Amino acid sequence: MPDPKLPGLQQLQHVVVLMMENRSFDHMLGGLKAINPAIDGLDGTETNPDSTGVPAAVSPTAEYQSQLDPDPDHHFPAVDLQIFGGVTTAQNPNRKPTMQGFVKSYFNQQRSVKHSHLIMNYFSPDKLPVLSKLATEYAVFNRWFSSIPGPTLCNRAFAHYGTSFGQVSMDVFYWNKQFKSIYERLNEAGHSTRLYYFDEASSSLEVVNLLKNQPALFGTFQDFLDAADKNELPEYSFIEPNYTDHDSPDGMGELIASDQHPDHDVRAGEQFIADVYNAIRNNPKLWPNTALLIVYDEHGGIYDHVPPPACTPDSPFVAQPTATGTPDPFYFDRLGIRVPAVLVSPWVKRGSVINEVFEHASIPATMTDHFLGKYDQRSKRELAANTFLGYLDQAKIRPDDQCPKFQND
Repeated sequence: MPDPKLPGLQQLQHVVVLMMENRSFDHMLGGLKAINPAIDGLDGTETNPDSTGVPAAVSPTAEYQSQLDPDPDHHFPAVDLQIFGGVTTAQNPNRKPTMQGFVKSYFNQQRSVKHSHLIMNYFSPDKLPVLSKLATEYAVFNRWFSSIPGPTLCNRAFAHYGTSFGQVSMDVFYWNKQFKSIYERLNEAGHSTRLYYFDEASSSLEVVNLLKNQPALFGTFQDFLDAADKNELPEYSFIEPNYTDHDSPDGMGELIASDQHPDHDVRAGEQFIADVYNAIRNNPKLWPNTALLIVYDEHGGIYDHVPPPACTPDSPFVAQPTATGTPDPFYFDRLGIRVPAVLVSPWVKRGSVINEVFEHASIPATMTDHFLGKYDQRSKRELAANTFLGYLDQAKIRPDDQCPKFQND
């Protein structure tokens, strides 16, 4: 538990989580190792064998759009291949994660050897000036993993509930309500909280699950911007990006998807991250009292070199082979693939690199511990998850001129 006497925690009134989509740590932040060797990124020697056995090397030639088409497979069987390189438990009951199956997995989608190599591409820091700047100016997590080796909805469930209730898929309406969402917990205890989806034309299916009987807990992204401007943010905010290209409500133009899900334009997501940051940073009453976590729901099938670790099993939940699409059940006893995560606050030491292991269950764990204290009705995974507000550990707030600003769009 972080020291509650830390000045940053004493000042803290608001926590904001922005969860983006489907990019791995190495793909987005791997190039930062050249700037700070403490960041566990890429040195350029990392490879994966292709379907012919030829090593495909990492390359700083990722493109904003049009490169990862088709969308890389990130469902459970494909991620199993990506992590274990195609070795099954029948071949080796003690198999180890090698991270050697990404190119093979991408080849399976188009049967093109040349195209399969694109899964190894990553962005150089200059291509992602917003995310890279925030990662180097505040705190970057070397070991934030998705909660399970699977797709979006089950991973986002861990961010909301601390569990996916035994699911490893994109199924909807499966919550058995054995555990309450973090929003319900806070609301019932008299704390303010809200989940901001972009607009009615663009919200994840996760919102559908959460929205039942809880409409007061939701708002649009414009509601978030208005609340930030008026210094009226709730104590806990969760923000979803725009998931689709669609006409604006006023009919005056097109809204471009900002979630960064392949193959949406990554630059739109960069601007969205900047918009969220600016809304907090540019309000002098809000900025000193707010912590912002930027994180991605899962890796989207894209290469990362760090093997996911074992974790506390989320018992009693078990996904049977009919659900995993593999010969084996899944006991929720190992994490998914590493994703980008950055903690922003003027109370965070500049250039911090965090090496503790985190996962999406760390989000409700942190919010519950900070706002509610002792609360036992949580999943075993959440109870075991590390919390992150202890990194607001500076004795004095950083001077304003040491906290970067971005131009508004």
